[in-house]
Amino acid sequence: MASMAIFTRKIRPFSKTLTPKFITTSTFLSQNPQLADQPPSPTTTTPLPPNPATGSPLYNENWRNPNLNPNISSSSSASPSLIPLGFSNHPSSRIEALSQTLDGDAMMNVFADWMTSQRWGDIKQLFEYWIRSLDGEGRPNKPDVGLYNHYLRANLMMGASAGELLDLVAQMEDYRIEANTASFNLVLKALYEGREAEAAVKLIDRMIETGKESKAALPDEESYHLVVRLLLSQNQIDDALKYIDLTLKSGYMLSVQSFTECVRSCVDTKRLDTLVSIIERCKKMDQNKALCPPWNLCNYIMEVATNTDNSELAFYGLEFMAKWIARGEIARPPVLLSVDEGLVVNTLTTAGRNFNSKLLDGSWAILKRSLRQKKVPSPESYLAKIFAYSSFGNLQKAFSTLHEFEIAYKDSPKATEEELFSPFTSLYPLVVACSKNGFATLDNVYYQLENLSRADPPYKSVAALNCVILGCANIWDVDRAYQTFSAMESSFGLTPDIHSYNALLCAFGKLQKRDEAVKVFEHLVSLGVKPNAKSYSLLVDAHLIKRDLQATLSTINDMVTAGFEPTKEILKKVRRRCVREMDYESDDKVDAFAKEFKIRMGAENRRDTLFNLQFSTEYA
Repeated sequence: MASMAIFTRKIRPFSKTLTPKFITTSTFLSQNPQLADQPPSPTTTTPLPPNPATGSPLYNENWRNPNLNPNISSSSSASPSLIPLGFSNHPSSRIEALSQTLDGDAMMNVFADWMTSQRWGDIKQLFEYWIRSLDGEGRPNKPDVGLYNHYLRANLMMGASAGELLDLVAQMEDYRIEANTASFNLVLKALYEGREAEAAVKLIDRMIETGKESKAALPDEESYHLVVRLLLSQNQIDDALKYIDLTLKSGYMLSVQSFTECVRSCVDTKRLDTLVSIIERCKKMDQNKALCPPWNLCNYIMEVATNTDNSELAFYGLEFMAKWIARGEIARPPVLLSVDEGLVVNTLTTAGRNFNSKLLDGSWAILKRSLRQKKVPSPESYLAKIFAYSSFGNLQKAFSTLHEFEIAYKDSPKATEEELFSPFTSLYPLVVACSKNGFATLDNVYYQLENLSRADPPYKSVAALNCVILGCANIWDVDRAYQTFSAMESSFGLTPDIHSYNALLCAFGKLQKRDEAVKVFEHLVSLGVKPNAKSYSLLVDAHLIKRDLQATLSTINDMVTAGFEPTKEILKKVRRRCVREMDYESDDKVDAFAKEFKIRMGAENRRDTLFNLQFSTEYA
C-alpha cells in the first residue's frame, strides 16, 4: 500500500498552477474514465477442460520444485504423506536411485525378478520411492493396477493385516485405479489367514455387487475357494454351500481342497442328500468331473452311505475309488489299491435294500478289479449278491450267481459247504423270492431248473432245488414240496442232502403232519445221513404243534446225545408250552437243560400278561 501511495503522488496533475499549451489544432478529446450506462448482458462461459495433472496424489504437493526432496516430508507441510509413517526415517539410497530410472514396464520386470527371490521388503520400498519420483516428462509416476497389486502382495507377504490391506486398496482411488479381482483376492487371503469369516463374506458380496458394473471386480475361482474354505473351517455349512453353488453357476472349477472339505463337512453333519446334489452338479461340468476326494475319505463316505442306506452316495463313493484304482495302475511304479471286501459286502446289501441295480453292478465290478483275478470273492460277497438279486426279483441272475458260488466253493469241507448252501440261513432270501408270488413262481423256477439240467453243459444244483422245496413249505404246499423232493432223484439224478430232508420236515411240520415228519427223520437216519441241529429243531417244532411234551423232551435228549446244544429259542418255546399245559414236571426238565448249558431263560412277564387276560363281553 505504501508503494501504491508513492506511485499516485508522482502522477498527480498540476492543472491549478499551470496553463497547458497544445501543439495540435484538433479539438481536445477527454479521456477520463466514465461508467457505462448499462451493464453488459451476461454471456454463457465455456468451462475449462479437466486438469490433465491427475493420477497421483503428488500433484497436490509442490511436485515441480526440483530442489524438494520428495522422500523427506516437512513437519510444517499441510499435505498428507503418501508413504507410511516412519518409512522415510530409513532411506535406502540404492533403491531410491533405482526408482528414478525406471518406468512402469521396467518396474514390472524388476518386481517379477524380486518376487522369485521373495524380496518383499525391497518391492515395497521401491514402489513407495517410485510413486514419489518423476517420470521422463517431469510428472509424478502413475502406477497401473498390476503394479499396485504387486505392492499389495508385498505387504501381504510381510504380514500386513486385512485392515491395512483394505486401507491400501482404498488408496487406489487416489491414483485413479479401480481395484480388480486380484486386488480383492489379496485381501481375502489376509482374511483367510486371520480367520475373519464375516468380513470375507462381506467383501465377496461387495465384489459381486461391484462386478455388476465392472466385470474386472467379479469373484473368480480363487475368491470362491478362499471364502468356501474359510466358512467350512468354521462349520458354517449353509453359507459355504451358498458360495459353492455360486462357484458352479459361474462355471468355475471347484478346487480339490474346497471339494474335499465340503465332502467331509457334509458327511460329518449327515447332509448326504446335499452332498449328492453337489457331486451330481460337478459331474455335469467338464472342468469339475475329475474331482475326487482322498482315498481314506472315500472309504469314510462309503461307510456312512451304507450305514444310512444312501445308495446314490454309495455309488459315487465307488466311482471315486475306481478313479483312484485306475490312477494307481497307470502310475510308475504302479500303486495297487484294493477296496475292502467287507465294505463291498455292505454296499451289495445296501443295493439290495434300495433296489439299486446300478450300485450292485458297480460294487461287483470294483470287487473284481480289486481282487485282480488272484482270488475268488468271499462267500459273504456271493451271498450278498444273491440277496440283492433276490430283492430285485431277478431270479435268473440270482440262480446264475448261485451257480458261480457253487463252482467257486465246490471243494470246501462238508461242514462248511452245508453252512454255505443252507436254504434256512444263507440262501433264505432266494427262498423268499421264489415263493413271493405263490406256486406260479415256484413252478416257473422248477421248470427252468429242469430245462437247464438238459442243457449243454447241464446245470444241476441240489441247493437250487432245496430252495424250491422250502419255498413250497413256506406257502404251505406239502404236495409240491414232496414232488420236488422226489424229482430230485428221478428227474435230476441228484442225491438229496440234509437240507433237502430238513425242507421236507418243515413242510410236514407246518401242516401238523407230525407222524410224516417223524418218518422223514427216521428215513434220513436209516440212509446214513447225519441229522444236524436244524433237523432236531424242526422235529421239536412238529411235536410242539401236537402239544406232545414228552416226545419234545425226548427229541431234545437225542439232540444232546448227538452232540448238539439246544438253543435258547428252543427251550423258551418248550417252556411256554409247559406253562400253558400246566406240566410243571416237564418245565423243571427244561430248567435243568438251561442250567446244564448255562442259558439264561429270562422272564416272560409280558407274554404271561397277554396269556392271562380275562376277556369279557361287558364294558368297564
